[in-house]
Amino acid sequence: MTTEKKRILSIDILRGLVMVIMALDHTRDFFHSSGMSDPMNPEATTIPLFFTRLITHYCAPTFVFLSGISAYLSSQNKDPKEASLFLIKRGFWLLFVEVAIITLGLTFNPFYNFIILQVIWSIGWSMILLGILSRISYRLVAVIGLILFFGHNILNYITIDPKTFIGGFVEFTLTTRAQFIPIGDQHMIGVFYTILPWTGVMFVGFAIGKWYSAAFDEIKRKRYLFYSGLGLFVSFLVLRYFSLYGNPEPRKDYGDALKNFFDFLNVSKYPPSLQYLGMTLGPALMLLSGMENLKNRFARIMMVYGKVPFFYYVLHFYVIHIIVVICFFAHGYGTKDIVDPNIPFLFRPATFGYVLPIVYLVWLSIVAILYRPCVWFQKYKSTHTQWWLNYL
Repeated sequence: MTTEKKRILSIDILRGLVMVIMALDHTRDFFHSSGMSDPMNPEATTIPLFFTRLITHYCAPTFVFLSGISAYLSSQNKDPKEASLFLIKRGFWLLFVEVAIITLGLTFNPFYNFIILQVIWSIGWSMILLGILSRISYRLVAVIGLILFFGHNILNYITIDPKTFIGGFVEFTLTTRAQFIPIGDQHMIGVFYTILPWTGVMFVGFAIGKWYSAAFDEIKRKRYLFYSGLGLFVSFLVLRYFSLYGNPEPRKDYGDALKNFFDFLNVSKYPPSLQYLGMTLGPALMLLSGMENLKNRFARIMMVYGKVPFFYYVLHFYVIHIIVVICFFAHGYGTKDIVDPNIPFLFRPATFGYVLPIVYLVWLSIVAILYRPCVWFQKYKSTHTQWWLNYL
């Protein structure tokens, strides 16, 4: 096994791990009895529920960051123009998938009354921007990535009228927690992932991808990854403790030690704040540093999911929702209960749900169900060369 191969496998292991954990959050959304409430609310959560949600906070930033590394590695096998064009085309493909395929898997609504734009939406636009800017200069991508990553929370201190064009653009691309855009009387678009903060994460990942080039010293790379991660995590602790820069809202004092601890960790994911990125990507980078030579059974299982992340991501929504439909009818719900006016997901009324241990059992079952399809698709990709496989 070559050194280059080991480096790529370490990325696949971590990516597979976050993909598996990510499915826990989506399973909780559909199956937990309080799935539609905020599990991070210090005043309304429990310890198991809070940490069930907290651990899944690590998934999106790690996945976007690793997508940036993968984009850099794949670009090394293409000329600059070809690499740029591929990223742009794949970005537009991801936008289509988010709207047409993932929204359907989430809602099971063939009329698309509610279109949901989440992480694939932000990754798609980030890839388009990466394709444009990487054609100009690697250094330009690195500089813009660092500015977005560390600097986007400056806008927390600037008041811009959202009714103006500039204000609306800034809100849509940088600062919105969620936007709901009506399309006629019967349709609405929900934008839950703003674009540019996630673009910063991908751009930084692309810049760090250079550490994975064949000429880069392995020991130096591992040291850079570890200390970069440690620095990010320490910055989170300092900024959060003193309520300094890097989060839209400062810490609150609830007069209760446990609630204050919850609040300390309850940093903004929508949009992702610097404190949130430090809390999540810091440990992710340190973990990536330690996975270079991991070869145990756990690593091999995680690689199965990590090598086909897009296939797994799309498919897991459909598996989750099919199981929801089965449980829906098994519990005596009827056709009159399919649509809940307050919930965009069909077959998921507000009264539906299970206790958290059952949610964990369902999650593990879903991950197990997806194992063989991922093995099959991984083998199919490795033995076939059709052009469209590059987009999956």
